[in-house]
Amino acid sequence: MSYIDGFVLAVPTANKDKFLAHAREADAMIVEYGALRVVECWGDDVSHGKQTDFFRAVEAKPDETVVFSWIEWPDKATRDAGMEKMMADPRMDPANNPMPFDGKRMIYGGFVPVVDLGGR
Repeated sequence: MSYIDGFVLAVPTANKDKFLAHAREADAMIVEYGALRVVECWGDDVSHGKQTDFFRAVEAKPDETVVFSWIEWPDKATRDAGMEKMMADPRMDPANNPMPFDGKRMIYGGFVPVVDLGGR
């Protein structure tokens, strides 16, 4: 069964084009290292909750947009090997490829799918 990495982050809305350029480069590497699919979703209809929400989870500021992303891998072993290779790749060096958002406020995790409905 596949393995999913999920991410939520806050991107300065003014940096949308920089974020997309950064994502295209990084996502191409992720696919190069074994990912089946990478999806980047720019917040469009994200509600502010009464108790918690995406904005609070990443401490989004009023001039930032919440981004939700995921990577689909064939399995966890491929993900572990791919992420290790990607983190060692000089193209990911922040000096050469700075992130257009505050990576310290990004939340992420690895997930095992337990229900998968629908066709592809």
